[in-house]
Amino acid sequence: MASSFSSSVIAWGSGEDGQLGIGNNEEREWVCVVQAIESQNVRSVVAGSRNSLAICDDGKLFTWGWNQRGTLGHPPETKTENIPSQVKALANVKIVQAAIGGWHCLAVDDEGRAYAWGGNEYGQCGEEPERKDDTGRPLRRDIVIPQRCAPKLVVRQVAAGGTHSVVLTREGYVWTWGQPWPPGDIKQISVPVRVQGLENVRLIAVGAFHNLALQEDGTLWAWGNNEYGQLGTGDTQPRSQPIPVQGLSGLTLVDIAAGGWHSTALTDDGEVYGWGRGEHGRLGFGDNDKSSKMVPQRVQLLAGEDIVQVSCGGTHSVALTRDGRMYSFGRGDHGRLGYGRKVTTGQPMEVPINLPAPKSVSGSGAEGHWISKLVACGGRHTLALVEWKADESKP
Repeated sequence: MASSFSSSVIAWGSGEDGQLGIGNNEEREWVCVVQAIESQNVRSVVAGSRNSLAICDDGKLFTWGWNQRGTLGHPPETKTENIPSQVKALANVKIVQAAIGGWHCLAVDDEGRAYAWGGNEYGQCGEEPERKDDTGRPLRRDIVIPQRCAPKLVVRQVAAGGTHSVVLTREGYVWTWGQPWPPGDIKQISVPVRVQGLENVRLIAVGAFHNLALQEDGTLWAWGNNEYGQLGTGDTQPRSQPIPVQGLSGLTLVDIAAGGWHSTALTDDGEVYGWGRGEHGRLGFGDNDKSSKMVPQRVQLLAGEDIVQVSCGGTHSVALTRDGRMYSFGRGDHGRLGYGRKVTTGQPMEVPINLPAPKSVSGSGAEGHWISKLVACGGRHTLALVEWKADESKP
């Protein structure tokens, strides 16, 4: 018989905007449980620059954190909300994936319909009826209640940057709107435009102002801001059109991630490659090398760990191993590395998941431990999905 397992959402790091969801605005240097959503079956979590969201198996969406711009999907009653609440406007659809940008959010349901809400001053929430101010300029108001965006597209994945939005359609094309970087001379920024030269795309990842797209054939493309080499093109020139990322030939890539100004790619044999901004050690190349990298380099300090996911935050990163351990590295203030020391380091260190056993097993004498299934790094905080794994009983 399948063992019943218990899962939890955990959080650590800065709590000043309520983004930890623990009922206060304190920071945490160790992991803690987000109690308010313990009764929900959460399937994924997303950490933004100052807020957080969780998607449940039944398609419910919960948000918490900073809400000055309607980023939580309902009108702001207070600037910050430190307890998760359900996004009522999306209660009748089944949300399967979501993203948080600078101060806007995107979500997609099981039928491929996309939704946007939050800050909209760059048109990042998408098409809208044309309103003009007294001087005849288009007026863009924040969207505090989620509404459909990109209505003509059937969407598979949404991704959000600082001031722009990117979606991957079911046919494998990439579309974008909002204020890209470099800004260029785009007039209609709130209308989705197809990114030329990309097809058969499997995955997209978006940083503050740069974009990555992984094709089915394993080629990785990048475009946008390149100030720190985060496009992996060997230089620091921004690109308005996709360009292949260098230094990855011969590797089979299975996942990609983009942080504020850095990027990572993961190979099928669990190896991590990092590039872009190296300050604070967020690339994981050790304490003697916190320089930026203009082409991907293998993260030797994670070699042999069999990494299955990497998440990149504003100034830190977390790598997840196949057996459910998490390694964090980068900037350490606010406790964002999760192991009780606010030291900034380029040395990946394990995040201990020291939580009591779930109530369903406590007292039964069953030994076990918590393992992580998914990690999400935000601006100054991290979320993870953990589940209880019973230790194999000795015969």
